[in-house]
Amino acid sequence: MHILFAGGGTAGHINPAIAVAGYLRQVYPDCKVSFIGTARGMESRLVPMAGYDFYTIDVAGFQRKISVKNIVRNIGAVYKAVSSSFASKKLLKQLKPDVVVGTGGYVCGPVLREAARLGIKTAVHEANAYPGVTIKMLAPIVDCVMIAMPDAAKNIKPKNEPIITGNPIRQSLTAVSKEKAREVLGISNDANVLLSFGGSLGAKAINNAVTQVIKWNIENKEFIHIHATGKNGYTEFLENVKNLGYTEDNGFVTVLEYIDNMDVMMAAADVVISRAGAMSVNELQVCGKPSILIPSPYVAENHQFHNAMSLKKIDAAELIEEKDLNGDVLLDKVREMFSDGDRLERMSKAAKETAIADADRKIAEIIINLIK
Repeated sequence: MHILFAGGGTAGHINPAIAVAGYLRQVYPDCKVSFIGTARGMESRLVPMAGYDFYTIDVAGFQRKISVKNIVRNIGAVYKAVSSSFASKKLLKQLKPDVVVGTGGYVCGPVLREAARLGIKTAVHEANAYPGVTIKMLAPIVDCVMIAMPDAAKNIKPKNEPIITGNPIRQSLTAVSKEKAREVLGISNDANVLLSFGGSLGAKAINNAVTQVIKWNIENKEFIHIHATGKNGYTEFLENVKNLGYTEDNGFVTVLEYIDNMDVMMAAADVVISRAGAMSVNELQVCGKPSILIPSPYVAENHQFHNAMSLKKIDAAELIEEKDLNGDVLLDKVREMFSDGDRLERMSKAAKETAIADADRKIAEIIINLIK
């Protein structure tokens, strides 16, 4: 049995596939799993690191904004679209997979199209609430469409009914209790705890707004606040908050560059401030964390806004668009949420009720059933 995953470009497209591959390797040890991606996407590093065979094709997406530079790029993309189809067909005949699974990104297009033409079983998985262009294009021709969030079904036209599976998450996130996490961090069980971050690289807009929250909390000591700046801007951020009175031993605010123990930090938190990537949203659901989501406006199809709306609609999260974000707005929202413990309990319950904690198993079983 050979299962071939196609996807990449971003970690959000490749990490779910790696998570499912890990489950398959554990439950079906004789199953062969391999990947197709591009040589320049994150998959070229993440897949070999996870120990899977990795094959590449050269493909590029089309630029929608009209400019001379983009017209030249699109001419190149047309050439690569043709050549990548030939390369995909050649690889598929060589590898002879039993099923090909696409998880998003431009590389999915030629691989899944050629697999369908060759009569190989095919499936795609959409991680976001609003499907990407490639998944929408492939939905009518593949055998199975899996979606992480129900809202995605409104914007695809699959030949078979889509199956809601959720997104695979880090299982370690559910292994630590709130009490144990707070014991590890030295935080009282009675304290309100705010966790904020903008991703591994950081988000300047979030860092700027959080500065005001930190300033206020240093003066008023109303809650415990842990903030990770990300790689970009850590030194500048730390200098700014030190000028506002921050010290490492202040007892109420902790500033980090990265969060290496997200399982502990997430378990300890009462409210989380973050972007609204698909994985982050699903992790918040599984952990049952009320959140303030600030979608990145710089992602394709405005995916993060739709992801955030999926939680706001069920009152599991507050949403602040980046254009409306500043320190005062964020501080007001944080204080409002901490002032209403009953609502935080309702938000936590709403998040958990819509969570799918075993998405890797669900997706793996669907893939296996396609082969049978």
